[in-house]
Amino acid sequence: MGRVIIMIGTAGLLAACTTARTEPPPPTTTTTQATTTSTSSTLAAMATANPSDLGPSVAPSDLAENTASPAASAAPASEASTADKVLREQVLLDRAHDSPGEIDGRDGANTRLALAAFARDHGASSPPAAAAALGQDAAPTLVTYTIAADDVKGPFTRVPEDMIEKSKLPELGYSSPLEALGEKFHSSPQLLKQLNPGASFRAGERIQVPNVARSPLGKAAKVVVDKSDMSVTALDAQNRPLARYPATMGSEHDPLPIGTWKIVGVSRNPPFFYNPDLFWDAKGERSKAKIAPGPNNPVGVVWIDLSKEHYGIHGTPEPSTIGKTQSHGCIRLTNWDAAELADMVAAGTPAILQE
Repeated sequence: MGRVIIMIGTAGLLAACTTARTEPPPPTTTTTQATTTSTSSTLAAMATANPSDLGPSVAPSDLAENTASPAASAAPASEASTADKVLREQVLLDRAHDSPGEIDGRDGANTRLALAAFARDHGASSPPAAAAALGQDAAPTLVTYTIAADDVKGPFTRVPEDMIEKSKLPELGYSSPLEALGEKFHSSPQLLKQLNPGASFRAGERIQVPNVARSPLGKAAKVVVDKSDMSVTALDAQNRPLARYPATMGSEHDPLPIGTWKIVGVSRNPPFFYNPDLFWDAKGERSKAKIAPGPNNPVGVVWIDLSKEHYGIHGTPEPSTIGKTQSHGCIRLTNWDAAELADMVAAGTPAILQE
């Protein structure tokens, strides 16, 4: 993401990792209504589609009315069971604030690292012990959600790849209702389609979604960014983990700046100022551009500015890439994880970046 310069209130220019200045807008809140249900075989179709991508797992909380999960197409019982197991594990980790990143029902490094962190923090010495500890949350994996008019009102716009073309848009909103619902439920759009075969994702429609209700957290005493397992962890005053998130951080060209820094401030829904001079991989003759705010803005829905010039912790328009790609030096989280972390920190919170 190059370099960013962020402006918070009337304070001076604060650095980031992609060249932006920002006037922080007021935070927004979203309420969700849904209904509880069980998982059963809802991922059988998913298992049929990609059985080789699936792997291990575990159990999640509430929201409202009991209904049955939709029937799934036939698939070998072992494959459907594995898919359900992975999905349940991801949902429970998300609810426990040990985020697996984007929930997709498939085993992967983010899920395995999150489970290992959960096991360590809860004194579990084996995978079965970790599963048992995680399974103390007995909430259902899926809940029924009635799509609201606000979920589908848009405007929805295809977001171009080119920065100059992006700068022509009045806002960098979602490209579709499905993408918006995916972010709302911390899930890949493909998973929502697999859980709801035949759904049109229109207002009033009832769909099955991951049960990702999270309990509120207190303030963090410090934040640790750890390159060894590609994570960002918020800790309390007793050095106990409050939350852990998978992250993308640095690259060969823009390495993570190891050291102890401080959080300077938080900017929500920031615009992004693109400067090709600060991007080693900028192609051709490019001009500077201001990219409007929105979830598909290059830094997502929040920017947490660090005292290290040009560096920050921020969201992303591509949650599926977290932990799997490189960045232009900054620390990138899913939008929902970045937003939760932003609620836990303040100016002056120490940020320790380590290998």
